[in-house]
Amino acid sequence: MRRSFTAGAVGLLALGLLGCSASTPTASGAATGSGASSDPTGSITVYAAASLTDVFTQIGDRFEATNPGAQVDFSFAGSSDLVSQLVEGAPADVFASADEKNMQKAVDGGVIDGDPQLFATNTLEIVVAAGNPAGITSLSDLARSEVKVVVCAAQVPCGAATAKATEAAGVTLSPVSEESSVTDVLAKVTSGQADAGVVYVTDIARAGSSVEGIPFDQASTAVNRYPIATVKDAKNPALAAAFTSYVTGEEGRAALAAAGFGAP
Repeated sequence: MRRSFTAGAVGLLALGLLGCSASTPTASGAATGSGASSDPTGSITVYAAASLTDVFTQIGDRFEATNPGAQVDFSFAGSSDLVSQLVEGAPADVFASADEKNMQKAVDGGVIDGDPQLFATNTLEIVVAAGNPAGITSLSDLARSEVKVVVCAAQVPCGAATAKATEAAGVTLSPVSEESSVTDVLAKVTSGQADAGVVYVTDIARAGSSVEGIPFDQASTAVNRYPIATVKDAKNPALAAAFTSYVTGEEGRAALAAAGFGAP
């Protein structure tokens, strides 16, 4: 029943009725009150970083199974694009960023309610096609003139992290393209349009046997921390809070760890 949206598709789904309970949601999505309890109901739209696509879809399925009256819809894109949409008034209930910098932009833009919570970390790795036809073994190999490398744009979390790591390594890259999301970088490598790219270890894990990952030491200088928060004008704040608690709770962190994300 869930629909996922790209960065350009920001139409709001019709929201269901909120549960009548005025109590506080728990991490599992249940709500507790004076002698009575009810599950949060209705629908929410979650804006989430592209690198969270697979794991958040899985978490959304589990959350809905725990809360049969709830529906979670997603819009996945580069964190910087999502912040721009939120500041411009796009309707959403929850925002999950791939870095603290873009979450802070959302906070400064007045679109976040409360304090963001860290829920995961992610580390960069070089991605090449299966078999590594270009013979890439290190970050410095990406600077070879014959190597077609693709990276995230500087304003995107994976791009900012790449810039930080290459600076630490003393390597200057000349990418053939700079993409607006980490999933676009991965796609350029898997389609053969690039010899290599810099993505997150989680992207390589979900791509399976079609790619290979090459770790590099300087990745440790650019670990991204992922925050999540309820959007200030959320149409369903109770359900948004319940979903956020689920992501940061035991069930959500177990799913994130299985997908290769680190603890916050």
